[in-house]
Amino acid sequence: MMTERFYLGIDVGTGSARAGIYDGAGKGVGVGVEEIRIWRPAEDHVEQSSDDIWRACGVAVRAALAEAGLDGSAIAGIGFDATCSLVLLDEDDRPVTASTTGEDAQNVIVWMDHRALDQTARINRSGHRVLRYVGGTISPEMETPKLLWLKEQLPGSWRRSARFFDLPDFLTYRATGQDTRSLCSTTCKWTYMAHEQQAGGGWDESYFREAGLGELCDEGFRRIGTKVRPMGERVGGLTEAAASELGLAPGTPVGVSIIDAHAGGLGMLGAVIDGEAPDEAAMERRLALIGGTSSCHMACSREACYPSGIWGPYYSAMIPGLWLTEGGQSATGALIDHVIDSHARGTELRARAKREGTTAYALLNARLDALAAGADYQAQLTRELHVLPYFHGNRSPRANPNLRGMVSGLKLTDSVDSLALLYLSAIQAIAHGTRHIIDTMNGAGFAIDTLIACGGDTKNPVFVREHADATGCRIVLPAESEAVLLGSAVLGAVASGDQPTVLAAMGAMNAVGGEVQPAGGAVAEYHARKHRIFHRMYDDQRAYSAAMGEA
Repeated sequence: MMTERFYLGIDVGTGSARAGIYDGAGKGVGVGVEEIRIWRPAEDHVEQSSDDIWRACGVAVRAALAEAGLDGSAIAGIGFDATCSLVLLDEDDRPVTASTTGEDAQNVIVWMDHRALDQTARINRSGHRVLRYVGGTISPEMETPKLLWLKEQLPGSWRRSARFFDLPDFLTYRATGQDTRSLCSTTCKWTYMAHEQQAGGGWDESYFREAGLGELCDEGFRRIGTKVRPMGERVGGLTEAAASELGLAPGTPVGVSIIDAHAGGLGMLGAVIDGEAPDEAAMERRLALIGGTSSCHMACSREACYPSGIWGPYYSAMIPGLWLTEGGQSATGALIDHVIDSHARGTELRARAKREGTTAYALLNARLDALAAGADYQAQLTRELHVLPYFHGNRSPRANPNLRGMVSGLKLTDSVDSLALLYLSAIQAIAHGTRHIIDTMNGAGFAIDTLIACGGDTKNPVFVREHADATGCRIVLPAESEAVLLGSAVLGAVASGDQPTVLAAMGAMNAVGGEVQPAGGAVAEYHARKHRIFHRMYDDQRAYSAAMGEA
């Protein structure tokens, strides 16, 4: 009798490390979570510690094994995903400070860090051809502007660093000792030209020299990766040290890593919908929406598409053989939390939620239900209240990190009801940002009509409903709510050899859990009006900037 095989996904998000164990059908049997420390030593500076992250991974894995009732030897393969954060290590694999504080422990520049705005602007002025594959403009959330900032502002750290890793690739390196970089992270965040790899391309030397990073070329790109491989391919086995730290068996296969949001795509885009498994054409109608601290919107196509202000197209960066186009919003869950926590009643609401064993979101949702008792539909509660959600800039399709949030329609009240309305309006604004991304992608060749959604935000029924109604798309929820963890486990299944390809593993392990249809009718017309206001607020903000003599 064959022993059942299990696959481990390890996900490092912004605030925590999580581990999930899945069987061959994608059913979860155990999850563990451990918080990660974050430092914010200056405005727009966000830092972490790679040692702390690895410690958290070990705690999370042991908790997942305990919940599953499994020994570490039961794991047949491991996949890692993480945020696209920059990690600095010296020649002895010790942390090198990325911080103005000089603390070596703070050796990770987190994805959301915007310290490199000046470097980003200078790189974008070059108009280099690689920018065509990042939506036309590079983002301060990507790695080359951060590398340039390090070179210019922390030259000692620049010189001391023997390896610059994207966080997902650091994790596989720490696990196996093999310096193998992922096609996902290098293509999406480092300007690696995956579609030119087989022709001897990959890193574009002229781009790095024009950007002021010529030393990386002179070194043969040793510090940023000379071995770049597709996701799920076996990197190697767990070292004795890593196995001990994670509570697993030495030699357990580890797959090439993936960015966290992209893991979410692997955890749900392969699901059978309407009785049919997706072929390549059907992929062009599906959008993976991964909602957390920020949101990512990912779709695949057979041919390269170039929607303005949206990242990509990236060849084979999520599903091998297909082009990936990636939209996103820099602050979604973070914006909702900011609205709650900055309101006069926010602290009171959080305390009440803790006392009652629930969440602030659930309390606000219940309050909205009460306020809408006499309304035709809940969305119209915000007819006089409008939010522009660019509190942390706009990732896409405006592609402008300097944009700011706006609120129109505030009253002289600080009641919980006023917070509930502002909360609803912020969620609607995020939904209209998603609609803007979808419209831009469809204008470039996609035909998106279905959102497959996962992540913390999508556990909120108001968030899901407003996205369906604002976009006019049906929303499919995966059977496995932790689709990001499942996506990493998909890579573990491939690395183990139990699944031949990523697509095959997705087909075996993805499943639908439910659907939400858009309301249509009067609700759709209401959101059409809100969407016009959404665009008008942006135009107004640009007019204010012009009046003040700003670019």
